[in-house]
Amino acid sequence: MTNHVERFHAALTVLAGHGHIKQRLIKAYEDNLVAVNEDELPIALKESFSDLDRQMHGVTPLNGEGPICASVRKMSFQEASRCAASVVTLFGEISRMQDDTQVRLPLVEVDESRVPPFLVKSV
Repeated sequence: MTNHVERFHAALTVLAGHGHIKQRLIKAYEDNLVAVNEDELPIALKESFSDLDRQMHGVTPLNGEGPICASVRKMSFQEASRCAASVVTLFGEISRMQDDTQVRLPLVEVDESRVPPFLVKSV
């Protein structure tokens, strides 16, 4: 899942950059999310990602442009903004899931049953 977290984070970085929302959305999706296999995502995210993917491939391309470019070109500003918001939401959910599954180890292992030598009284 770490690879997916990194891909969504990279997409967010592009979305937060400069330029028109449609151009940022195309770049974010083509460069980072097009290779995400929805079957490798957690079950809770599959439907949301599938919806986003469908929107990003919804228009048949013309004259050599790709399906993502064609789909985003046909989107309104509001539709493109909603797609970008979906990427943000998916990143939040996938990173939260990763945090929940990581094993948290203590910084220092403490054996409470052992008494330090300097505290042991000699007889």
